[in-house]
Amino acid sequence: MHPTSKTYRRWGPLAIPNGKTRFQLWAPAECTVALKLENAELPMQRSEDGWHVAEVNAKVGSAYQFVLADEKAVGDPASRLQLDNLDGPSVITSPDSYRWQYPDWIGRPWEETVVYEIHVGAFTTEGTFRSAMAMLPHLADLGITAVEIMPLAHFPGTRGWGYDGVLQFAPHNEYGTPDDLKAYIDTAHGHGLMVFLDVVYNHLGTEGNYLGQYAPGFFREDASTPWGAAIAYEKPEVRSYFIENVLYWLQEFRLDGLRFDAIDQIEDGGDVHILTQIATEVRDQISDRHVHLITENPANSTDLMEEKPGGRYYKADWNDDFHHSVHLAVTGEATGYYEPFKEDTWNKIRRVMSSGYLRSGKAILSNDPPPTEALPPTAFIHFLQNHDQVGNRALGDRLHLGINRQLYRALIEILLLSPQIPMLFMGDDHLSLRPFHFFSDYKGEIANAIRQNRPKEAANFGGIPDGKSISDIPDPNNILTYLSSKVDWNQAASEGGIAWAEFIRYLLRLRKDRIVPLLSDAQGYAGRVIEAPDQCLFVDWNLGGRTLQLRANLSQTDVNLPTGRGDILHSADTVMDVTLRACVVQVFIK
Repeated sequence: MHPTSKTYRRWGPLAIPNGKTRFQLWAPAECTVALKLENAELPMQRSEDGWHVAEVNAKVGSAYQFVLADEKAVGDPASRLQLDNLDGPSVITSPDSYRWQYPDWIGRPWEETVVYEIHVGAFTTEGTFRSAMAMLPHLADLGITAVEIMPLAHFPGTRGWGYDGVLQFAPHNEYGTPDDLKAYIDTAHGHGLMVFLDVVYNHLGTEGNYLGQYAPGFFREDASTPWGAAIAYEKPEVRSYFIENVLYWLQEFRLDGLRFDAIDQIEDGGDVHILTQIATEVRDQISDRHVHLITENPANSTDLMEEKPGGRYYKADWNDDFHHSVHLAVTGEATGYYEPFKEDTWNKIRRVMSSGYLRSGKAILSNDPPPTEALPPTAFIHFLQNHDQVGNRALGDRLHLGINRQLYRALIEILLLSPQIPMLFMGDDHLSLRPFHFFSDYKGEIANAIRQNRPKEAANFGGIPDGKSISDIPDPNNILTYLSSKVDWNQAASEGGIAWAEFIRYLLRLRKDRIVPLLSDAQGYAGRVIEAPDQCLFVDWNLGGRTLQLRANLSQTDVNLPTGRGDILHSADTVMDVTLRACVVQVFIK
């Protein structure tokens, strides 16, 4: 039987037909493991392949741990809920305890996607799933169609970005229970919103991670990632851990998709790459609704998004090339990640907008990946900022606070009225004045190492602002750094916040009514750059039988428009003639 089929599961507690619960732990380095269930300690049976199993009577809500041969008690690596922290007991949950209000939700087609990225803890004052539910009507009213949640897998401490998660199946209990998360997703569906979750499969956090002690084969000895030991995906037990995790989030929580973090660090020497198997398992096992798999791939591989029978395995990639080139063009910041874009910047932006990546990079699945031009525009997610590009700045400041407001307005028009899939970061809908910092909850040597690494990260994202020094970078482990990163929704109720939200609402309504209907027919080789003056972006996209035309002048002088324009879709300038005013965007459909 296939180890990832619906009827067979290796990781985590499992209710079995005889009324008992099967507890199972892969611990090949341990001769004996005991199950500590509440106050009782019970022996587990070891198989030759290193699995330790016990089938016992257990109630939902009971706490349990595994006791290793050295008498150290550890939580379940496939825990569904932690009683307290990573070192504490795991808790038995029921996959059927939540009653879904919208069980017939089938999701939305990919071309309708407009992403809004949030950090649950920083999104509201309370920082919980339940409090975040109150903002769903606002997002739906704006025209947002998908909320993307930063990682939830239980990580060390009570606050953090989540990219150091250890227990991949357990939503961090600071945000609420698994049923609270289900209620959030269910409520979102009731408002017509998809929910995506950011998952991190390229490494596991180090603090509170005991897998290396009882299952050292989970990690590779010959390779590492920038964040820790590389994972041995070629091992069946390891492979099943991640595939089961994907299906757990998508099936039990009815998520509409997953975003896979830094997949360039997922190396698999097996016959079938883990990312391919994940996609095929999802497609085989969830066929009754839309499910969208998204990547973050700094290596710019195109092969994961190549057209397959039944559609692309991975719908789109976060396109850093768009962000980096645009950011450099409007801020002048040209160090770190922005340095490769400092020469011929405007032509690079034009190429990215018309073709996707500035240049295709390292392939993951094949030796002959398709060229970037062969992918449709909807294979790329574009953004002006996200958690990384705000939070890794020295002071966590947002783009709209550092450039001319008219210029920022033009960038938003370009973002939301181009055929790529747009993404906003939380607070972008009301021009938030709050920073978003990198924050964590470590102590001792790890806390000091993180603190010392912040200037290096800041150097990649604009460096230290004039008049400031390294000492002005907030300490990630100071709770005030976290609290100051929380969105202040009072700002959204201000006159300026309301006016900006209305502007976003107008653009997204225009996108829904006039642009989205063209995107289902979008194919590769759609974009064409039209010759334009410096600091101008003139791009045409052939979308089925129609052409979407962008004419953007981001300079400070008026420029002449080329001929051949279609019907006007949008203009920030009421004067419609052959001249495009300074810092104005116009969009046409021909």
